[in-house]
Amino acid sequence: MTISRKTYSLFLYLLCIALSVVILVPFAMMLVNSFKDMRESALFRLTLPEAPTLENYVNVLSKSYFWRGLRNSLIITSIATFLVNASAAMAAFVIQRKQGKMGNWLYFALFGGIIVPVSIIPTIQLMMQTRIHNTYLGIILFYTAINLPFSVFLLTGFMKTVPREIDEAALIEGCSYPKMFLLLIVPLLRTPLVTSTIVTVTNVWNDFQAPFYLISDSKKWPIVISIYNFVSQYYTNWGTVFAFMMMAVLPVLIVYALLQKHIIAGLTSGAVKG
Repeated sequence: MTISRKTYSLFLYLLCIALSVVILVPFAMMLVNSFKDMRESALFRLTLPEAPTLENYVNVLSKSYFWRGLRNSLIITSIATFLVNASAAMAAFVIQRKQGKMGNWLYFALFGGIIVPVSIIPTIQLMMQTRIHNTYLGIILFYTAINLPFSVFLLTGFMKTVPREIDEAALIEGCSYPKMFLLLIVPLLRTPLVTSTIVTVTNVWNDFQAPFYLISDSKKWPIVISIYNFVSQYYTNWGTVFAFMMMAVLPVLIVYALLQKHIIAGLTSGAVKG
């Protein structure tokens, strides 16, 4: 039995709606409960608040550990994103322009990083031996390492569409390789670099597992881990917790809203030309 294209499109449309609901319902529950008082928010209902209040947001903004967590997340995310983009751009340029087995081996080695899962226990042991456990440097290098393979894969695909004649013309004019890379290649990589930035910022900012294991000092906790300061064994104001979660996710939503139009262009760059 064959399925018509119209039926197939309708099925995909309904599937996308169902997946959207699965994602949006928890977010909607978090949003509406952040405006409820302690008693009403503890019911975890997807209903509008009886008496909307901003007390939860005022409570969150008055806590010093919220601003400390925000600062830590900004430091870790910005530096890790810069290192990922800079390293991936240079690696993609070398892999694509250098002929031979070495470039292919390096490409597939980095591509393997997308497939191979991270083993947290050996990572902790390595960080302890190198004395970078529980430090900004350790968590930044960790995020750089796990996000670098995808960015290299993305930028390498785009580099295939950049003509080699540009390199040759620049070299003939007396341009050095570093100058050529910074002034000619990097501007051409703007679209995939924006995509890499969005993906890396989202992965780093929203990650809970890595800081939980790699940072034991609460003063160095990013904003996602700082949620523990609002949760206790015998008393939890879920309205405040939901408000904190909304404030924590807001920067990522802003970045995504500003740059989302570049995502599809960056992901599909290099898909046509081989």
